[in-house]
Amino acid sequence: MRWNTETRYKMLLEINNAVVTQTNREDLFQALAKELRKHFAFDRMAINLYDPKTQSISYFAAAEGVQPGGVMTRHSRPLADGAIARMVVQSRQPTIIDDLQRYTDLSSIGAMVKAGLNATMAFPMLVRNRIMGSIHFSFRQAPEYISELTQVLTEVSRQVAIAVDNMLAYTELAKLNRSLEREKDYLLQSSDDYQQDEFFYASDAMAEIMKTIRQSADTDATVLITGETGTGKDYLARCIHHLSSRRSHLFVKTNCPALASSLFESELFGHAKGAFTGAGSQRVGRFELAHGGTIFLDEIAELPISLQAKLLHILQDRQFERVGDSRPVPIDCRVIAATNKDLQLSIRAGTFREDLFYRLNIVSIHVPPLRERREDVPVLMTRLTQIQARQMNRPEPVYSRSALDRLGGYAWPGNVRELKNLAKRLVILRAGDRISADDVGKILESARPQGRGISNEVASLRDNERDHILKVLVKTRGVLGGEQGAARLLGLPRSTLQYRIKKLNITHKDYIK
Repeated sequence: MRWNTETRYKMLLEINNAVVTQTNREDLFQALAKELRKHFAFDRMAINLYDPKTQSISYFAAAEGVQPGGVMTRHSRPLADGAIARMVVQSRQPTIIDDLQRYTDLSSIGAMVKAGLNATMAFPMLVRNRIMGSIHFSFRQAPEYISELTQVLTEVSRQVAIAVDNMLAYTELAKLNRSLEREKDYLLQSSDDYQQDEFFYASDAMAEIMKTIRQSADTDATVLITGETGTGKDYLARCIHHLSSRRSHLFVKTNCPALASSLFESELFGHAKGAFTGAGSQRVGRFELAHGGTIFLDEIAELPISLQAKLLHILQDRQFERVGDSRPVPIDCRVIAATNKDLQLSIRAGTFREDLFYRLNIVSIHVPPLRERREDVPVLMTRLTQIQARQMNRPEPVYSRSALDRLGGYAWPGNVRELKNLAKRLVILRAGDRISADDVGKILESARPQGRGISNEVASLRDNERDHILKVLVKTRGVLGGEQGAARLLGLPRSTLQYRIKKLNITHKDYIK
């Protein structure tokens, strides 16, 4: 006997060890073929997968050895086209042919004979009584020990079936995971710009904001971030999430203006299968997706007031019901909201609910515009240019001191977003160049809409701002807070106004005569 019980056990163990660590079809197949060649010689080895729905077969991987012309294909083909595979799949029994010459009228066998193969052995691959396909060994000359080899390969085919089934399951899970990742990226509108170590500032105002973020990040208190468009509210929301204990879970961004009234509940809270026409399966809403993590409600002021009531109810009860389902689902996520509007004005105008404002405004963060923290401009421009140059693999432009001063004097209506776009533009158009103050003036002038110069604006911006604040301080007799205070009249948080008074060198003597 060529293979006794001990030899067979060792053979199966070695096959298992060879294939168990493989993570793709080709590697598994080649590891299996290499291991089997140690125990017997064959001229061709192939594995066919069977699809009962389409009654078709396809190769698991590229066949090893002789390749009969016209037979090898990675695409599905009808089961009827593979005479031997069809016999194995239909009978679920091994098919042993020691003389293929007798069956040359069958096209697939005729091609094998023409390629020099004269014998074949095919075995069903069965897993939990399910036929997965067949494994084939072909020879130029029939082996002398074919009867004993049939017994051995019957055992091998069972083990191969398990390995192939595991590989297919692994491949399907990997495919599903990639699909879910793509879907998640689309759903979350994720930003590739966020890097925790790429947040730069030099101003006291931003230092104070970061202090507030660090103090509140690891709590579950809701946060309301306000500030002009482009000041980095999205970035700060992600910063809070990444500094919190929820950072290992998802950060789910929700753009409130994009939520149509008819789809509001379905988008945020999901729906049950059959909840409405077209709901063919259960859908997970964004609050549920953010379970354990953070949900970011961007541009919250744009949410229609009718929908604000629904959102308030959910935040108060800390639970929701999917559309078409009466079972309550508890909420376990941190809520961060952001807006570029003055919500106090929106409340007075009747477009934002006061009770929702107080529910969201546990921790308040106001991000001042870039023109109010000019000391941040040089460090932002320098570091963002370095990052853009690294990403584009280009030499970075070098800014003169006067160029950075000129940039600091610009009003930056688009805030940090505008600055970042300018840095990118300079890396593209002026890679490796030295940038002067005159260059900055020309670049900023060309970037603005026609008819709007910058020279007078830059020169007078600081004086105009100082005069405007002084007029309000005179009117309020120096009172900053309260309903009739300067901060309310200027539409600024009191802390921001105090910061601007200090930066503009405004003293008590300037407005109290």
